[in-house]
Amino acid sequence: MTTLLVTHPSFLDHDTGPHHPERPDRLRAVQKGLDDPAFRELMRLDAPAASREELTRVHPENYVEAILGIRPAAGERVHIDGDTVMSHGSAEAIRRAAGAAVAGVDAVMEGRTRTAFAAVRPPGHHAAPALPGGFCLINNVAVAARHAQARHGIRRVAILDFDVHHGQGTQAVVEPDPDLFYASTHQYPLYPGTGSPRERGVAGNVVNVPLAAGTEGETFRAAWADRILPALDTFAPELVIVSAGFDAHAADPLAQLEVETEDFVWLTEELLEIAYRHAGGRLVSVLEGGYDLDALTDAVTAHVRSLMRA
Repeated sequence: MTTLLVTHPSFLDHDTGPHHPERPDRLRAVQKGLDDPAFRELMRLDAPAASREELTRVHPENYVEAILGIRPAAGERVHIDGDTVMSHGSAEAIRRAAGAAVAGVDAVMEGRTRTAFAAVRPPGHHAAPALPGGFCLINNVAVAARHAQARHGIRRVAILDFDVHHGQGTQAVVEPDPDLFYASTHQYPLYPGTGSPRERGVAGNVVNVPLAAGTEGETFRAAWADRILPALDTFAPELVIVSAGFDAHAADPLAQLEVETEDFVWLTEELLEIAYRHAGGRLVSVLEGGYDLDALTDAVTAHVRSLMRA
């Protein structure tokens, strides 16, 4: 059983403007890497658009209507804040990014594949229920987690986030619900300034491990092995969802961690082990950050190769 790749051409139409780090070339680089013959066995699916019902399990209806109602004329852009931008094609991309994560959940829960990778943009983990930010407008992984509970009747869903920035939007969804689990390694101090170890959720269901600038792979691995993976194992998830941001890579221009591709591979395999132990191997990975194109391509392709071996 191979891995499902979910993506869509509309993701390239989310135009953030010249010199913006979260640019369409990111996805082009990922798609080019995954078009290599080594990935010919990937199942491939065009991402559907998430429904209003799916989106409003996480975000208030008036928020969803407001975000999807922002449709600048072709060639124009609207700044939601200093970093978060919408263009003429953004609303479609936003719906399909969340829809890609949902489709990945459906595929693994229905037994069509054990693992899925959603190659999407815009990313989502900074989007809180009623507040966008950090390039994010809808929280793709949170929508996927709530969909898994509502559609497939499972209780315990874990979201693991190795993006270099703390996913405060995802944490806001998870922390009041003991049936959800969120864990993150992230550089601190760095945007968004959240993610203290003291933030633990209502039932110890949030685990944050901040990392100092300059942290290398050995310490990154230890943070997961010593702090996060034991807590995840205890939580015993029925589904594992990954916020797969690769901007902790040593080559990334937006942060200063020194993680290498082989460290992401190690972590992917550790998460797969826990997915096998508790969730029948079910794991859905959703692209978040990663802004050096070569490093992003290298890390994503290595990550997906690990998913395919599962």
